[in-house]
Amino acid sequence: MAQMGRPRTFDRDAAITQAMHLFWEHGYDSTSLSQLKANIGSGISAPSFYAAFGSKEALYKEVMERYLNTHGRVTESLQDTTMAPREAIERALRRSANMQCEPGHPRGCLVTLGLMNASSAQTVCAPLAETRARNRAGFIACVERAVASGELVAHTDPVALATVFESFLLGLTTLARDGVSHAVLDAGVTQVMSVWDAMCADTHRA
Repeated sequence: MAQMGRPRTFDRDAAITQAMHLFWEHGYDSTSLSQLKANIGSGISAPSFYAAFGSKEALYKEVMERYLNTHGRVTESLQDTTMAPREAIERALRRSANMQCEPGHPRGCLVTLGLMNASSAQTVCAPLAETRARNRAGFIACVERAVASGELVAHTDPVALATVFESFLLGLTTLARDGVSHAVLDAGVTQVMSVWDAMCADTHRA
């Protein structure tokens, strides 16, 4: 009697990473179930897919959790009140520019790309919106801290100045996807930080 072969093992952790790269490259709506089944775990049957993940939406939620706990941490300095406000903003921008151009995964930011590509249920988009809101609040808080400490001039509009940096952060994704080099994006960070320097109290006293 012929001996049956060993069943193929399924690496769930690797499958989440593979799914993350698919969603990152194509977006939630454009990534089909057939693509997911064909590419994760070196191919997975429909029953195995549903047994492992439940649904495409449930899988996407796991992907977003993975992304936010790894690549998405590049902006966490915005919430670090032990850092100088200017340093916190510059670090977030430089780390994001670097992450979006590094090899090993699609270019750009999955959070921003999700904003562009998802037309699906609010439950799918909720983590993306929450992350953008968190970053927005972080930029504003950094500016407010600098105004309170006297680093920035008193008439600085925290929301307006924070919008400059948030807009730059969101724009990095389009440039990275278009193939703009990390060196160019990093030089752009230097230029956008000059907006902060122009609002410094020391500059206005000079």
